[in-house]
Amino acid sequence: MIDTRRLRTLRAVADHRTVTAAAAALHLTPSAVSQQLVALEHEVGHRLLERDGRGVRLTSVGRILLGHANEVLAQLERAGADIAAYTTGTAGEVKVASFATAIGLVVAPAVGTLRDKEPGIQVRVLDAEGDQSLTMVLDGVVDVAVAVEYRGAPAEDDRRLSRIPLYSEPFDVVLPRGHALAENEMAVADLAGETWIGPYPGNPCHDVIALACEHAGFTPEFAHSSDDFSAVVALAAAGAGVAMVPRLALRAADLSGVVIRPVPGPERRVFAAVRRGAERHPLLIPLLDTLQDAATALRQAPSL
Repeated sequence: MIDTRRLRTLRAVADHRTVTAAAAALHLTPSAVSQQLVALEHEVGHRLLERDGRGVRLTSVGRILLGHANEVLAQLERAGADIAAYTTGTAGEVKVASFATAIGLVVAPAVGTLRDKEPGIQVRVLDAEGDQSLTMVLDGVVDVAVAVEYRGAPAEDDRRLSRIPLYSEPFDVVLPRGHALAENEMAVADLAGETWIGPYPGNPCHDVIALACEHAGFTPEFAHSSDDFSAVVALAAAGAGVAMVPRLALRAADLSGVVIRPVPGPERRVFAAVRRGAERHPLLIPLLDTLQDAATALRQAPSL
């Protein structure tokens, strides 16, 4: 008999690639994680992990077991959702991790609506970048992630997650006033050779910008880095370089010293994600519905 707790441990190690990181995510000691993995190997009769540089990776048998683990854990989420629907109804706490712009645009409106419609549901919001929030959902730290597509993100058919599309927004080019390109229609390729301002590597928006530039035939040189788009715009206004910023993130910035130009191609696609099976939980259904309603209102606004 395979212990489902050990399956969660296997998935955490597969996600985080080291025993230490998996232990931190599971709030266990590295020794406890190692013991669970050894016990799981004894249960299945095969090695599940092998060294990979400073980390570990799954063996062929480990990958097979992980596929089954994802299905088993999703079914347990469904069971919990069905039991909750039968016994408790809509009363309890839901934790949501979201990046800052989406908190203001869809999460906060959804929280306000939910407070009126379902006063028994208490929503706790945590500010986290899109790549962090998905890991937080998979680790069980939060119930819902509002995240963005990025290079290396779990695929849309990932069996660990259920996704709900919310909205997409283009990136606009931010130029200092007086820049040679400020009065022209432009493409990403026109920005080759410019000094760049942008998010740190690892931020999903950094990946979107870098990929758009790669498709245009060049690699952007980031001289200045900030994950705060208001700071990025301020640096552009000071003449420090050019930037590409998600359109809705420009709402909170002082645009008096810059010129904004639309550019075809890059966009930020935003979605909500829960652990597969949990989308049926009675606490999550109203929240996901209100997130979709807030996103619908946003898409209908003239700024998009």
